[in-house]
Amino acid sequence: MATIHPSAIVDPRAELGENVSIGPYAVIGPHVRIGEGSSIGAHAVVEGHTTIGRDNRIFQFASIGSVPQDKKYAGEPTELRIGDRNTIRECCTLNVGTVQDGGLTSLGNDNWIMAYVHIAHDCHLANHITIANGTQLGGHVVIADWVTLGGMTGVHQFVKIGAQAMTAVGSVLLQDLPPYVMADGDTAKAVGLNTEGLKRRGFTPERLAVAKKMYRLLYRDGLTLDAARQAISALAAEHPEAAGDVAMMADFLSAATRGIVR
Repeated sequence: MATIHPSAIVDPRAELGENVSIGPYAVIGPHVRIGEGSSIGAHAVVEGHTTIGRDNRIFQFASIGSVPQDKKYAGEPTELRIGDRNTIRECCTLNVGTVQDGGLTSLGNDNWIMAYVHIAHDCHLANHITIANGTQLGGHVVIADWVTLGGMTGVHQFVKIGAQAMTAVGSVLLQDLPPYVMADGDTAKAVGLNTEGLKRRGFTPERLAVAKKMYRLLYRDGLTLDAARQAISALAAEHPEAAGDVAMMADFLSAATRGIVR
């Protein structure tokens, strides 16, 4: 059975899994589904067509599943889906999607979302992401696994951030940030490779050396983006142990629609 504080308002049509906890004065809407073991803090609001997986912890005053901050939104039944084992801290805001995109905003598994973070409509966040306090994501942002965003980072709409990339505090991303790259500044520029992060994720010295080669081709050798992508793709044959890393970088560069942080 769920544990619901007497002051909470839970619509009888909401679906609550086993051992769900709803805190004081929280509000849970009719189209909400909350998975086993998840907790909703005091004064939090979970509304819209929102599905929350298991073992999530959503802290007080969060706003989950509210309508998009998009003037084109006309009340369509779009969605927010949250996976498992996420921590969403105080005063975070996560909006449902819009029909102008896929109608879905999504957050994967094992993410750590700190206080006052905004995740706008149609954003898609993968797994093991850390987003520090006050970071703001515009609509349609896509973030891959193991990304770390420093506090007060601002991400322009439609920007993509590759796996294991990182930003410093106060960074402003107006273009796509490739995998493994660290960025800093307003407007953000590449400042190095996320070497420590890659080591923590189990990169061998051989794979790390290839990541450094890719960074050099992108940022140090004076190549155009297309020439750098071709040179990076050629590394797969020379370094089969890092073929997956090379393919991910090459695919990201091919799909970049806003240019890349350079």
